[in-house]
Order: sequence, then C-alpha cells, then structure tokens
Amino acid sequence: MEEEKESCFTTDPNFCADCGSILPLLGDRGGVTCYTCKREWGSDVFGDMKMSYTINFNDESAYAKPEDDKKKSEGPVIDRKCSQCGNDKMSYATLQLRSADEGQTVFFTCTKCKFKETENS
Repeated sequence: MEEEKESCFTTDPNFCADCGSILPLLGDRGGVTCYTCKREWGSDVFGDMKMSYTINFNDESAYAKPEDDKKKSEGPVIDRKCSQCGNDKMSYATLQLRSADEGQTVFFTCTKCKFKETENS
C-alpha cells in the first residue's frame, strides 16, 4: 500500500497541489492524473464543487416585427440631405472595411425613402 504523499503547497480546487497545473475532469474510475507531474488524485481534489446553470428564454415580443418599418431607423439619425429624395434626415452605421491605418466606411440610410449611400472617411 502506497503511503499518501504530502503536497508541496495549497491550491484551489481543480489545480494540482504538487505542480500547480490545472487538472483534467474526473475520469471513469473516480480520480484524475495530473498531465504535468503524473500524480494521481482522488475526486476529493475538486472539493465540494457543484455545477448549476440557468437557461433564460426571450419573450415572444423580442422577435416581433415592428408594425411600421418606415419609422424604424438603422442607427443614429443625423442632419444629412438624401441625394435621392431630398429628405434632410439620415441614419448611419460605421464599419472598418479597409486596413487599420485607413479611415472607416460610413453607411448612410435615408429615414424617408431608405436610399443607401456610403462615404469613406
């Protein structure tokens, strides 16, 4: 019968108390073997850890389509004249489509006719 070896230091559960490496999940035989130092540990090395989780579902209204799509803008609204219909309000969104040392691309959408245009800044 092998004598129980004393640990070098105290660690949190899930870590080997000999070398400090993270331990794998429990095996079929109820224990684990440290990948680094090869010391075998019993299930007590994981302490009194229990796993629990909660699943939250969105309410049906989260997926409801707006009643009037024309009222919904695609981003913040600014004063900019639409080249298609002349409306003075447009929404915008920005993306970094080119390399990092170049400016971003701004996508404008007319709040009235939904005409889209881009500008490289």
